[in-house]
Amino acid sequence: MKTLVVVGHGMVGHRLVEAMRGRDTAGTWRIVVFGAETRPAYDRVALSSYFEGVGADELSLVDPELHTDELVELRLGEQVEQVDTETRVVRTDLGASVGYDALVLATGSYPFVPPVPGHDLPGCFVYRTLDDLDAIKAAAADAVTGDGAGRRSGVVIGGGLLGLEAARALRLLGLSPQVVEIAPRLMPVQVDEGGGALLRRLVSELGVAVRTGVAVQEIKVVSGNGRYSDQRHSRLITRLSDGVELDADVVVFSAGIRPEDGLARRIGLPVGERGGVLVNEHCRTTDERIYAIGECAAISTGGPAGGSGRTYGLVAPGYAMAEVVADRLLGGSATITEVDLDTSTKLKLLGVDVASFGDAQASTEGALEVVVNDPVAGTYSKLVVSDDASTLLGGVLVGDASRYATLRPLVGSALPADPVAMIAPGGVELGADALPDSAQVCSCNAVTKGTLRAAIGGGAHTVPALKGCTRAGTSCGSCVPMLKTLLASEGVEVSKALCEHFSHSRAELFEIVASAGVRTFSELIERHGTGRGCDICKPAVASILASLGSGHIHDGEQATLQDTNDHFLANLQRNGTYSVVPRIPGGEVTPEGLIAIGEVARDFGLYTKITGGQRIDMFGARVEQLPAIWRRLVDAGFESGHAYGKALRTVKSCVGTDWCRYGVQDSVGLAIALELRYRGLRSPHKLKSGVSGCARECAEARSKDFGVIATETGWNLYVGGNGGFSPRHAELLASDLDTETLVRTIDRFLMFYIRTADRLQRTAPWIEALEGGLDHLGEVIMDDSLGICADLDAAMAKHVSGYSDEWRGVLEDPAKLARFTSFVNAPDTPDPTIEFVDRRGQRVPVGHDRGSQPVLIAGPSLQVAR
Repeated sequence: MKTLVVVGHGMVGHRLVEAMRGRDTAGTWRIVVFGAETRPAYDRVALSSYFEGVGADELSLVDPELHTDELVELRLGEQVEQVDTETRVVRTDLGASVGYDALVLATGSYPFVPPVPGHDLPGCFVYRTLDDLDAIKAAAADAVTGDGAGRRSGVVIGGGLLGLEAARALRLLGLSPQVVEIAPRLMPVQVDEGGGALLRRLVSELGVAVRTGVAVQEIKVVSGNGRYSDQRHSRLITRLSDGVELDADVVVFSAGIRPEDGLARRIGLPVGERGGVLVNEHCRTTDERIYAIGECAAISTGGPAGGSGRTYGLVAPGYAMAEVVADRLLGGSATITEVDLDTSTKLKLLGVDVASFGDAQASTEGALEVVVNDPVAGTYSKLVVSDDASTLLGGVLVGDASRYATLRPLVGSALPADPVAMIAPGGVELGADALPDSAQVCSCNAVTKGTLRAAIGGGAHTVPALKGCTRAGTSCGSCVPMLKTLLASEGVEVSKALCEHFSHSRAELFEIVASAGVRTFSELIERHGTGRGCDICKPAVASILASLGSGHIHDGEQATLQDTNDHFLANLQRNGTYSVVPRIPGGEVTPEGLIAIGEVARDFGLYTKITGGQRIDMFGARVEQLPAIWRRLVDAGFESGHAYGKALRTVKSCVGTDWCRYGVQDSVGLAIALELRYRGLRSPHKLKSGVSGCARECAEARSKDFGVIATETGWNLYVGGNGGFSPRHAELLASDLDTETLVRTIDRFLMFYIRTADRLQRTAPWIEALEGGLDHLGEVIMDDSLGICADLDAAMAKHVSGYSDEWRGVLEDPAKLARFTSFVNAPDTPDPTIEFVDRRGQRVPVGHDRGSQPVLIAGPSLQVAR
């Protein structure tokens, strides 16, 4: 049996181990893996999720079965320091010696830290490993809770992919990030000037200060009195080349990476001019027994003995190298090609979609650039095409990357449509048919459309099945929408499963949770799912649990399932602050209530606005201010308006018979009663309602999910209306109902919707999707055709009797309130990166007026440039 030694157990090193064990069915190779870290391989791409509650175990890439594999030996926390190429023996820092028949260097890279004075001071970190993140987390906690109130800022040096991820991480830790980039734009490698300009604006509007075109010259420590100090609560001052000094608690370096090629240099292997072990198209070094893969390898067109070589800092090229080496070690003839070294990226950075693919910078001779820039919508799209406009070469997408899954596989192929129409709003929608079989749908794992079609033909008729047999969609996940499209184009009825972790639909999961008495996500996935869950199923299950009255949404593990708005019980706004919306049923409020709201807004410096739902919205609250604001409002008799939740928002009303000479019923009284009845009712999507006192329809009830219009003898009930991207009028379900029958019918309508609707499905498409549509709905909730009305009535009665205000629930529970205490320590200190200007007598975010800019559209006839 031969021995393979792998030096490095990162993502790429682990991929090699998986490839070898998956292909080496005869067991001809024994694999010994040395990892410098004490943890086995984990997903570095998802590092920032570590600050969102995702544990190290969840980030792990290692199947538990690997630890019992007799042909794999993982030696973690042990580094290879020497290699005797004559005797083919490696020696470690722990004194161990292991012989090898083949050696693979997968040592990865190390973060580049500019050699500026002060770069090694306490409080300066790099953003690379879980240990780094633990250190940053500890420093951030000290900054927020330390003796110096309000010291809650951080500087990130580097505005590339990892730099913006680091900025996001600091925000999740309660710090206000400031990003410094030496290049003239953010993400200079991935996006062009136009995309970088929009990215900067969108990131800045989210409360992240950005400085580009400047370098760091010095980092120093100062105490509160300005003298140099190394005391525990001193500050870090970052001095920039333009003379600006940034005050911070934490400095994070994310200024690029360098190949970790020290071991290769000690062995005497040739390295590239800019570092990296030189390898050929087989990933082999000048020593035929030694290979290099991933970020430490520099692929040289001149062979491993010469040439400058090129390194790749993304996981997809590293995976491709691992597959090539596995094939070679097992007798194959695979080689690395340009297609394998795809540097396409698609990420959501600080909530902003960014994608680049192919020749994004238009470096190909004669390339044309087709640009559609819409500053009002906050989107930038560019396609790079050949000089005859026949072939797609690459592109950049900022603000909206929904077309990425279709466009990226087309790189190198003939354009299927006019390039402007391919990226313009309302342009052509390209389906799976537009892709040739040779198109690489999954760049991370080099899976083509032809391979996926063959798998579908072989019986892989679900997304999880396709993932399992092809690995497509198992890394970054950006190609998953295309997998669904391919299944549909091949005539396969796409599964209604909620996600890959549950084979059930949302409606089926609702029934399982309700009937089995499940009370936690962990219990549900253990009994009825697989894996650890994802950002699709976790909030969906959280909504189901809340709909069934499983306690406060911050109770136990439910808190970790919530999205940003539900996590803080407030709506996140563009500059990183939050809005607070107290419930005002029917829009009716006493003078004392108005005074209380006005005083809160005045004392906390909030922007106030009357909403379209007859409520008062207060904008500009910092996270640490929320509990104090809620306390004032709750003491004044207000409660949460659930503007942040997938729940009932408002029941709008006209003034009804009390004041209006045309009113025929008390619309205000009914609106208040309905809003108080259904407040806090969690559902698949937000719910809105309206009650009009006569046919003049001043409350616009027919544009709501359920709307009521008064008649001379009762009420007409309309259902399935909504605004949004696809406005729809509600349809008449029942006429001239008395109030008791009306309320009972609405009860059943809402509970049936909550039980059977899909995730994030509004009432209008839900009714359309029902077999039999509105007629079937009427039969179910009015004629009890399914025999479930008693259950629906009981479910609503349970909700009404069990309602409690979520704001008050936080204020009365120290454990829940602790989520906000790290910010309450400095309630009067403004976030240094959140800036306001006065506009019409109120404070608004700096840079808020993007809607005043004209729409600029540029394309071939609009702006096609060589």
